[in-house]
Amino acid sequence: MARASLTPRRLLGLDRSGAPPPETRRGQPLHPWTLPNAIGFLRIALIPVFLVLALSSGDGRTASASILYAVIGGTDYLDGIAARVTGQYSRLGALLDPITDRLLVVSGVIVCWKFELLPRWALAVLAARELFMLVLSRIALRRGMDLDIKMLGRWAVWPTMFSLFLAMVSTTWVAEALLYLGLAMTLGATAEYVAQGWRELRRPSSSA
Repeated sequence: MARASLTPRRLLGLDRSGAPPPETRRGQPLHPWTLPNAIGFLRIALIPVFLVLALSSGDGRTASASILYAVIGGTDYLDGIAARVTGQYSRLGALLDPITDRLLVVSGVIVCWKFELLPRWALAVLAARELFMLVLSRIALRRGMDLDIKMLGRWAVWPTMFSLFLAMVSTTWVAEALLYLGLAMTLGATAEYVAQGWRELRRPSSSA
């Protein structure tokens, strides 16, 4: 199957029309050794470093930890661009990227919770949602289902991560407002995932 031409909008991830690359679908080999996956591995490796720096600070606001959090979050965009430029799509990359984002969000929640940088009730809801999605994804994989990435969920990552980042930089109402926005978008995307999973479970088996 011919790939769509790499327009600027497609390169930047703004145009996601068409089917996902076949290399990323269920049943395909993992192909771990690619440039995008190398970026993903580095992102995961830096999360514990961020936690150590942030949790060992006096108030959760240290420049080194905040900058590192921004770097890990920003490179989420970089591995996608690398995949589109090189054509190095992989099943592992499709699985690794959302897991890394969720781990990064949870790590930011841990820091903000410990130092009370944001309302704890909202942080608890956000952490519960991320853990729920990890469980849901695991169940879907065991049942041979692929949960398609929802655009609402994709966009929700940015206000959520930016909220956590701002809270770790200074005291500002913007961080709290962005947290509520990201949380609303995130819960909306969760409803879409649950609805998709329910439809897949109710779909008659092709072998019937």
